[in-house]
Amino acid sequence: MNFLKTHATRVYAVVVAVLALVAHFVPEVPSALVLAVVAAILGIGEGVQRVEDSKNA
Repeated sequence: MNFLKTHATRVYAVVVAVLALVAHFVPEVPSALVLAVVAAILGIGEGVQRVEDSKNA
């Protein structure tokens, strides 16, 4: 857990990049599933931003 707190932005960026690659190269993935995951990732991004802000405060 300490690793995630320390490198939250990097982990988030890798997860988003992998999602984009899967969405592009695996056309069988339903678009509704991709949209749901994108919505969840936007919410997680808010959490990552708060962690980064707390480190800089």
